[in-house]
Parts: sequence; C-alpha cells; structure tokens
Amino acid sequence: MKKSKYYLFIGFVLAVAMVLSACGGGSDSSSGEGSGDKEGSDGSGSSGKQVFNMIETQEIPTGDPSLATDQASFIVFGQTMEGLYGLDKDDNPVPAIADGEPDISEDGKEYTFKLREDAKWSNGDPVTANDFVYAWQRAVDPETGSEYAYMFDGVIKNASEIINGDKDPDELAVKAEDDYTLKVTLDIPIEYFDSLLAFGTYLPLNEKFVEEKGDKFGTNSDNMLANGPFVLTDWDGSGLNWKYEKNDEYYDKDNVNLDEVNVQVSKKPSTAVNLFETDKTDRTAALSAEYAKQYQNDPNAATFEESSSWYLKFNQKRDGKDTPLANKNIRKALAMAFDKKAYTDQVLANGSVPTDGYVPRGLATNPETDEDFRDDSGDLISYDVDKAKEYWEKGLKELGEDSLELDYLSDDTENAKTTSEYFKNQLESNLDGLKLNVSNVPFKVRLKDTSEQNYDIVMHGWGADYLDPMTYLDLYVTDGGNNETGYSSKEYDKLIDDAKIKYANDPEKRWETMLKAEKLLIQEDTVIAPIYQRGRITLIKPYVKGLEEHLFGPDYSLKNVTIEK
Repeated sequence: MKKSKYYLFIGFVLAVAMVLSACGGGSDSSSGEGSGDKEGSDGSGSSGKQVFNMIETQEIPTGDPSLATDQASFIVFGQTMEGLYGLDKDDNPVPAIADGEPDISEDGKEYTFKLREDAKWSNGDPVTANDFVYAWQRAVDPETGSEYAYMFDGVIKNASEIINGDKDPDELAVKAEDDYTLKVTLDIPIEYFDSLLAFGTYLPLNEKFVEEKGDKFGTNSDNMLANGPFVLTDWDGSGLNWKYEKNDEYYDKDNVNLDEVNVQVSKKPSTAVNLFETDKTDRTAALSAEYAKQYQNDPNAATFEESSSWYLKFNQKRDGKDTPLANKNIRKALAMAFDKKAYTDQVLANGSVPTDGYVPRGLATNPETDEDFRDDSGDLISYDVDKAKEYWEKGLKELGEDSLELDYLSDDTENAKTTSEYFKNQLESNLDGLKLNVSNVPFKVRLKDTSEQNYDIVMHGWGADYLDPMTYLDLYVTDGGNNETGYSSKEYDKLIDDAKIKYANDPEKRWETMLKAEKLLIQEDTVIAPIYQRGRITLIKPYVKGLEEHLFGPDYSLKNVTIEK
C-alpha cells in the first residue's frame, strides 16, 4: 500500500493497540466492566486484609491443565498450582514440589525425584508421586484430546507411541516408586527438561478428585483443586470476574502475603485506565497504543518485553480441500504486503518490535558463539510491496484466477478490531484483486475455529513454553497438535526430528539444524507471516511490590506480591 493511503487509514483509526495473546490469543466481552471492587485499592480494605485488585483482558477458557492451550488459563495455573519445578524471578526453573534437584543417570535419561512431604491439595489430600503419574498419563492419552500432548512427544519414553495410539497410557515411562519418589525415563537426554517441568501441562492432578468430577472437572472454580499459593474462587466458568484467595493448605503459606486478589476482565482500554485512575484497581493489563503513548513516561508505567511472537497464520486445508493458501506464491505475497514497522510504531506503540523471523529475540543463544538465535537466523521475510505484487500475480496465474476472496479471523477486542482494519487496508491496497472478509469473534470462538481450521488467515500468537527455539519450531510438523494449517513437509519433519533426536547430544549440530528449520518454515515455505515480538506497558500502583513477570509459562506470579502503603 502506498504511504499516503496508509496515513489516511491511520487518521481514520480512533483506538489503537495491541492484540492480546497467549500461546493462543486475546479476547473481549461487553458486560461487567467498570464495576470496580468493593475492597478499594489501598490493599487493606476495611478488614485490614492484603488485597490486590487487577485487570485482565481475557476470560478463562478452561480450568483443566491437560486441555489448556491459552495464556489466560496458564496464568491461573501459575497462581494456583505447582509442578515439580517453578520459575524464580529471573525465569530460572527451580524445584517446587520436587524436594531439591533430582538424581540423574549417567546417560542423562533417568530422573529420580524426591517430592516434598508437606505439599497438600486445597482439600487436604497430600500431593503424591501418583498425582504426576496420573496427570501425565492423562495428558498423553488420545481420549483426553490434549493439544499439548506434544509437550511429552519425544520427551518421556513411550509418549510418542501412546499419542499415536500404539501403546496404552499406563506404559508411559513415569513411575511412582512410593508416595514421594517419582522416576521418569526420557527418550533422549533433554537439556531444557527442567523448564518443561515448570510448564502447565506437566502439573500434577488429584486422580480421585478429577475422576469424581468427570466432565465437570475444570469447568468452574468449584470443580478445581489447588496445590499452589492461591485457590481460585468465584469463577462460574464463563464470567468476567474471579478471585484468588490464599491457600491455607499451601506448604509455603507463611511467605504468601496477599489474602485476596480480585480479577476483573475489561475489554475496553478506556475502562481499565479509568478504573486505575479512580483507584478501583491496582494494575491494568497491557495498555492499548492510545494509552501506551499517553502513559509511557508516567511513573506508574511498567514495561516488559515478552517472548511471544505474533504472525499471520495461513490455512492450506479447509473442509478437506486445498485453499488458495496452499499456493506458496500467494502466501509469500501476503507475507510481504504489509508494513510491520508502521504497525508496531503507530498502531501498537507499546514497545513491540517488528520481526522478519519466527523465534523471538532473547530466548536462546548459540552454544558456541553465544549469539542470539534471532540474530543468527537473520531476516527471513520482509515488507516489500514490489516483490509481493510479483508473487501475487504468479500465484493467481497458477490458480487460474484474477482475484481472491479470503476470510480473516481475529478476536473481538477493540485492539483486535483495529488491527483487523489495518491488515485489511494494507493487504487489499497492495494486492490487486484481493478481498478480505474480516471476522472478529470472542476469544473462545477464535481458538475453536483455528483448531478446527475453519479460517483462511488468522492473527495468531505463540509464547514460549520453555527456553529453547524448539518450543516454536516443532508446532509445524506434519499433523502437529498446534499446526492447524495443513502444512506437511517431509524435509521439515526430518529437520525437527534430527534436532530432537539425532543431535540431542551435539548442541552445535542441533543449533544449526534448528536454524535450517526456521529458514525452511518462513523464508522458503512461508507457512506463517511473522509480524512482531510483543512488548507491553501496564500501569501499576507504586505500593504494589514483588510482582514477578515471566518470559515463558504464566505471564506473572503473585506469590511474592505485597501491598506496602
């Protein structure tokens, strides 16, 4: 699109902002906003309790760790549950339910964990080794339908065969030697295994409770258990408000200062800012561009560069048939036809940075040179209108068409709607004959439509599940649980397989193979179109201390928060 047209478009935009995320996305709704909180924001309320009030932008899609795929759910688990490992303030995996570091066999495949004997569930049951055995077997069981089962694939011995239906879940190589001793056997040595253990899908589950609840498990706060610092309460399964209350059964409760956290979903940035300015909340979620510009130098503003990567995802198969996006030249044209720097600078304006690659900066470094993966891999696909037009004409000719009409799917927040307008304007202006039909839908609907490949183009984001480029790259193997594009490449599958297995004990070869995989995925096959690495600006009251923000896993931890007035 030409510059003059772009600025006309920008002039038309009234509210600008950032798109919400996850290992999934962002959402909106319309009711329940502006209610504030009865405890006020002085942190003590009328009862002297430590109370923290905060804003979120997404509803909770599920309270079942085996089924969760989105950031909103993983944030909840980060406050209410603990696995063998957790994250410290610097994002280092540290023992949590594990009682110290495990014993590891000489070949790096067998881990023996001793568990804390004082860890309990919120119903008073002890947290035992069997809780991990049950949860992990449940996650890889095809009958559960966990999209995150791939987190065990090629990691825990027999997981791949179970996921593929060739072995039974009870053949997973994880065993409770006794109530407090857990033995795990890996397929191959994995250097980032400790960070996997801090992730939500590796959390334990209380078998008796889950089985008693059946299909109701995780559907509201009455059907959930906690073993972490807080218990989730007042969540009805779809509402815009919920609470965290201090867990009296938590083994480290003496070091948890907050008594109560009130969370309110606000999808209108203006409402969130108004609640903050009127002292009805202590922290906003990420600000939209309009407010990020206004508050960027405010003493209450806090900035954070995330590890989440955002991109356009192209669906090549829909209803069992090839879409026009199965054509590589059409995908390349779309990926080069929008100005990502103008988008981050003038639409998001929240510290997000444009990127021409998929794996975000700051995640991992070359084992030999210490160079960041993003710098090592370089720019793989850039904004170039002339090249985009060439690819577009070539693609249309190959399809025997002179125009295309495609569906564009995104969320229904104000920010997402503004972003949708931007991309519709950019792509239609730069690619003659293209018409985009924009659909802005609630968060849950967007996740469902993406999962079922009921879209052509979707605005999509992915945050790191562990500290390694593989957390991004292995999504797009053939039939991968989060592939959702129909992309299938034997060459790509082999690169991922080699990086995971063949070069598991050769860090340099493994690194080179992952670089090749990203180049194939983005530069050669253009399965997705990279846009930006997300940053965020939030407003937080100065008397709130100890909030820890994370590069992967839950966005933040509330355990060490105190209200100091």
